[in-house]
Amino acid sequence: MYQIMKKRELNPTVTLMEIQAPLVAAKAQPGQFIILRVDERGERIPLTIAGYDRKKGTVTIIFQIVGATTQLLNHKREGEFLQDFAGPLGVATKTENLKNVCIVGGGVGCAIALPIAQKLHNEGCEVTSIIGFRSRNLLILEEEFQAASQRLFVMTDDGSCGRKGNVCVPLQELLDGGETFDEIITIGPLVMMKFVVETARPTGIPCTVSMNPIMIDGTGMCGGCRLSLLQDGKRVTKFACVDGPDFNGYEVDFDEAMSRAAMYRDFERHAFEETCNLLKQGEQK
Repeated sequence: MYQIMKKRELNPTVTLMEIQAPLVAAKAQPGQFIILRVDERGERIPLTIAGYDRKKGTVTIIFQIVGATTQLLNHKREGEFLQDFAGPLGVATKTENLKNVCIVGGGVGCAIALPIAQKLHNEGCEVTSIIGFRSRNLLILEEEFQAASQRLFVMTDDGSCGRKGNVCVPLQELLDGGETFDEIITIGPLVMMKFVVETARPTGIPCTVSMNPIMIDGTGMCGGCRLSLLQDGKRVTKFACVDGPDFNGYEVDFDEAMSRAAMYRDFERHAFEETCNLLKQGEQK
């Protein structure tokens, strides 16, 4: 059993938890993920590692309440326990020999981008971070990105915080101004990553995308995170959970990935609503 040492609401739909998991914390690296079960009857879900403290033996996860399991997880309190917490899994984000990197995060994807920015910063890399949200009330981790970045651009769709617009606006301005990066790393909604890649494509700057949004069971058996990559003129099939989650953004077929991800929305909404009703009934008893 894995104890919840800390729980904090980052915004109305996003929660941070620190979990006591010393064996996971000892090996965790930015970009990797864990698989957890809330209880013995629960489904297995993958969540990307948002931080770790090797001395305390804790691993930080940040999750958005979008489905039945994340709803159940959010009802857990500090001091309570999770049934399973396995990891670290996946291939860690490569940070070696990078001296000037642009990190582009969107929404809850910023929780995954942050430990990468922090590791690069600690290794002496110059980090430019661009983070985007729909509005101020959904903003998360601004102070943490500020501490890990030489430059930080905050974007909101409605202009309620930072600048109005999407994350591609400052990225395009930087590139048009002659800015060069060793790499652009982007993590967030699929459509956002697609347009970040297209913004970077004319420059040829290496662009890494994290395909964790399409992961389901985290082992490659379900096939839900299947990706088509175009490599040397040939289509190659990979799995985000076992081959990634990081990939060369210029090779990813985003349209196919978005189409496949949309297949599960109705099922997830139905399961979410059923769980909400069960939790309400339990609270009324």
